This record gives sequence, structure tokens and C-alpha cells, in this order.
Amino acid sequence: MTTDLPSTGSGAWTEPGAFEVAPGVHRVPLPLPNDGLRAVNVYVVQTPGGLVLVDAGWSVPESRVLLEQALASLGASLADVQRFLVTHVHRDHYTQAVAVRRDFGVRIGLGAGDRPNLEAAQAAERSALGVQVAGLRRSGAGGLADEIAALIGDATIDPTDWESPDEWLEPGPIALGDRTLEAVATPGHTAGHLVFHDVDGALLFAGDHVLPTITPSIGFEPVLSPDPLGAFLHSLAVVRSRPDALLLPAHGDAAPSVHARVDELLAFHDQRLSETAAAVGRGASTAHEVAGHLGWTRRLRHLRELDPFNAMLATFETGAHLVLLGAQGHLTRTTVDGVEHWSA
Repeated sequence: MTTDLPSTGSGAWTEPGAFEVAPGVHRVPLPLPNDGLRAVNVYVVQTPGGLVLVDAGWSVPESRVLLEQALASLGASLADVQRFLVTHVHRDHYTQAVAVRRDFGVRIGLGAGDRPNLEAAQAAERSALGVQVAGLRRSGAGGLADEIAALIGDATIDPTDWESPDEWLEPGPIALGDRTLEAVATPGHTAGHLVFHDVDGALLFAGDHVLPTITPSIGFEPVLSPDPLGAFLHSLAVVRSRPDALLLPAHGDAAPSVHARVDELLAFHDQRLSETAAAVGRGASTAHEVAGHLGWTRRLRHLRELDPFNAMLATFETGAHLVLLGAQGHLTRTTVDGVEHWSA
């Protein structure tokens, strides 16, 4: 995630523990190593048959300990977890489910649209961020690509973190005792992203699709989508068309209205599309050049002020805006020596 929006949270959402957000539903923030987001929320749903967890966290020892402690505060343990419903395949949402399943046989459900991403992650020979480094070069960010490549060195992906789920989830109802969650396809952040909507309880387990203080990264996945921003904006419209609910995001505090937040996100991206087109009009032609004309984070920092990882996310997000402007007929793309250039 690279772009902050106005804050709606208390600022203390990363404190460890189990926090009731609705009857029978608790939010458990778990730590993220070396990540500016600091924590990811796992939601514990109490059902007559045991616990169902929406998302799982990053499989690191500290996360496992804090999850066990949070469950203990609810009078439960990992042995009481019957099922994981994972919103998408990114490491901070999926990998701890795999680790817990090895010990307790818990079932894992993941959106069917993320199957290509997971299969790519299972390839033992795949280098870490190799797809992203190549994408940076196409975006005119050769220097940043070299920097990222040097940082990751010869690191590879451990395929054991990415074992397949027990079920590939399709859109539709999921019965959890007296509670029903509707799995809703929301591609954009990843191709297979799902949100889980408890219509009767007026709750939306939103994953990274709708976040209360930032907009999610777009186009950062092993198998790149042809128009991730177009998919994301369409998915926002789909969620906006459903009944309003309490927003239960993967990163940040709960927020009172999904609809209000979606409206902010749509307005932000509409403005960013205009800013992106204006930058091309001023002569910027590659995604990296355009990103250098835009402000990042709520402090409107220049691209060069960002660390390499967030500069990479900013470049990809800008590329997604350029692709959508091209699909809308506002820009034309040409490729010269492997670098994509855009013009009005």
C-alpha cells in the first residue's frame, strides 16, 4: 500500500489482544515483520461447531504466539479452529493458515481466482520478486529494478509456505451455524480477492479490498492482471451496491460504514486518474516518470523519498492508472527497447 487517505481509526489498532467488534466476532491484530503496515487483522468468528478465522496472518513465531494468546483469552485454542476463510493469497493473510493446518488439520478456503497466483508461488525455481523486477524495467524504472534485485539477491520462494487450500472458494453463501457469510468476488488487489459479507449482521470482512486509512496496492501479484485498477474499481462498485455494513478491514480499525469508505476510495482514484493524465500531458511518459510527478502518502512525499519497496508499489500503482486511462481511450501505449511509454 502506498497512498494514505484521511484517517478514521484510533491509531492503537495494532495493540495485541482479542477485541470484540460484534457479538461472537473478535478482531486479533498480528505482527508483520519488516512491514510498514505493522499488523494484519485476523477475525475470530465463534460458531456452534468451533471457531472460523477470516485470514490467518504471516507465519512467523511471534504471530503464532500472539494468536494463541488471543484465543486463550477467549477460552479457546488453535485446536478449536475448524476453518480458515482467506480473503486473498498474499503472505500476511495465507501462510499462517498453512502452518496451523500442519499441526491441527484445519481446513483452508481461498478464492478460486487466486489459483494462478498460488501455483506461481509454488514453483520452487521462482525468484523472490522476479516478476516485479521485470515489471519495473518495463515501467522505465531500471535503476529501482537494480536496487530491488540487489536487496533480494538470490533469495527464492519457499514453496512449503504455499501449499494448496482444501477448497477453492467461489462466490456464494457460506453457512456458519446461525450466521451466513456471502463470499463476494472483489478482484483488483489480487485476481482472486474475496470479501465475506454478513448481511444479517451488517458486517463486511473486507480483507485488503476496502481499508480505512489507505488504498490497497494494485497489480502486485505473481501473475499480473491485464487491468487491475479497472477490476478494483468495478469491485468497489459491486460492494457499494450491497447493503451497508460495519467495515472490518485487514489493516486498521473497524469503521462504521463500508459505503462511506468506498465513496472516498472512488473519489481518490478519480482524482489520481486526472493527475496521472496531467503528468503525461506535461511530458512524463513512463510509469516511473509519472509516479515522480505524483504525491505519495498523506504527506505527499516525492517518489525519491520512499523506500525501494514502496517506490516499487508506487510505480506499479501508477502503471495501473496508465493502463486504465489507455483502456478508456485517453492514452496510447508504445514499447521502445522493452520500456512502455504513454502519450495523450
